[in-house]
Amino acid sequence: MRIAQIMAGAKTGGAEGFYERLTIALHKAGEEVLPVIRKNPARAARLAVHGLAPVQLGFGGPLDVLTKPRLSLLLRHYRPQVAIAWMNRAARHTPAGDWTLVGRLGGYYDLKYYKRCDHLVANTRDLVRWIVGKGWPSERVHYLPNFADDFTGVLPAELDLSEGAPKLLALGRLHRNKGFDTLLRALALLPGAELAIAGDGPEKAALEKLAAELGVAPRVRFLGWRQDAGALLSACDVFVCSSRHEPLGNIVLEAWSAQKPVVAVASQGPSELIEQGRTGLLVPQESPQALAEGISALLTDPSRAEAMAAAGRAAWEAEYAEAPVLAQWRDLLQRIAAPAVKEG
Repeated sequence: MRIAQIMAGAKTGGAEGFYERLTIALHKAGEEVLPVIRKNPARAARLAVHGLAPVQLGFGGPLDVLTKPRLSLLLRHYRPQVAIAWMNRAARHTPAGDWTLVGRLGGYYDLKYYKRCDHLVANTRDLVRWIVGKGWPSERVHYLPNFADDFTGVLPAELDLSEGAPKLLALGRLHRNKGFDTLLRALALLPGAELAIAGDGPEKAALEKLAAELGVAPRVRFLGWRQDAGALLSACDVFVCSSRHEPLGNIVLEAWSAQKPVVAVASQGPSELIEQGRTGLLVPQESPQALAEGISALLTDPSRAEAMAAAGRAAWEAEYAEAPVLAQWRDLLQRIAAPAVKEG
């Protein structure tokens, strides 16, 4: 197949990371893939090192009058059988054509951007139900999960935490949606435990101030944005997903891959992924006490934590590793692809 993968997202993020992994995996599986991305030299370099030739366009706001005609010309020249537009901005700029146009959603987005799409792909079953409830025909909405890298055997990173202290890890953008304020309040109820948060964002100063006010600043390390999730996970005892709003939770899949026990706030994605008490612990939203109790339950019962980590790893191997997810993607794309246009 000839596949155009069109991403106009941010420099970092869960969807952006999965876009790169899937694009590379499709290419390695023998598909002919054209990555089209918002200008981002680092992303372009990561794709190019795997033998891909990404095209970088502006993908700006309403005043960007150049990207859409340039993308249209590029697609007419490339003649994909399937064009996949990742999220709103890409869908807004991607024209209909002789190709099958697929909109890929990783959240509860405004569906007005996807009117030209022939099919939609969502990465959770709840999102599929929501889209169909908005009036999309069920036969044109498909559930395809993300896959996470295999972090088996990755050497641990240096978290700059005390030797012998229980080590907690959280990953994500420093934004209110991620609930790191709740996690800091939970940490105040866990004497002796220490926490590393890998991420950056607009809430950094407020979180540092809150840590100081709670008296936990000496037990918290803000690591900034990191690309070594596997090494960070390898170094922790418990992974915590404190998000108030998390449509999927790539970070849960990564923790499972690294065979680490997970405690998560019961937002949308983790609630769908986690089998309570077996592959992780779910706790109520906006409850530092419940979050602290969940973390403490695993720190004080290593055998339970180990069993939970093993069950998470088994779930990752069965459903969220590259091989099973890539097979589902290729099967769907084969079924919906437009016929190939012959040369000449």
